[in-house]
Amino acid sequence: MSVISVRSAEEKEGPLVHIQHLLREYLELHGYWVLLAGTFLEGETILLLAGFLAFQGYLNIYAVIGVSWAGSFCGDQCYFYLGRFQGRWLLRRFHFLARKSRSAIKMIGKYGNLVAFISRFTYGFRIVLPIILGITTLAPRTFLVINLLSALSWSVVFSLGGYLFGKSASLFLEQAGNYEQHLILALCGLMGVVWCVHACQVWKLKKPVRARCVRIRAIRTVRRNLV
Repeated sequence: MSVISVRSAEEKEGPLVHIQHLLREYLELHGYWVLLAGTFLEGETILLLAGFLAFQGYLNIYAVIGVSWAGSFCGDQCYFYLGRFQGRWLLRRFHFLARKSRSAIKMIGKYGNLVAFISRFTYGFRIVLPIILGITTLAPRTFLVINLLSALSWSVVFSLGGYLFGKSASLFLEQAGNYEQHLILALCGLMGVVWCVHACQVWKLKKPVRARCVRIRAIRTVRRNLV
């Protein structure tokens, strides 16, 4: 009876183990390239997932930190020089960028060069702030040094965040590997909740601005009708 149960268990676990091997091979071949591309843009979610996958053994945590550091650093360097050479054209061409630039300029005026360090930690301004900094008189060498330190701290914080999430889950679940999909969904759900809360806060803060815009449009409509 025990032999039959062992064989049935092996047959059941066979396809699952095979899928896990395929997933591991895919992530080892392409996971770092996906991580590099994701961190070049925004990438907090993908970096947290990479940290969790590193805990599961699919990726190497040190490689995750190094790749995300490189992607984040190169991304902000590109945005900075994009602002340096084409920043004013971008502000004229893209209205949403021009709207955010007002808040970005206020942040730069208030915090100075510190903005270059915290830019990737600010939701909604990750790309805008380096572009605006490129338009300012901030020296490229100064931005490079600050960007290196900021990218390193960002990559360490978020990659270890995903890694420690897996570590914490393993303390409550004896075989955390059997719940990989559920843990990944939970991590994505947690990030989604944080994003929704922040979006609601931004929406409430912009409510007076929207009301003022409605009044301005109403006044303009009345004036056009009178003319």
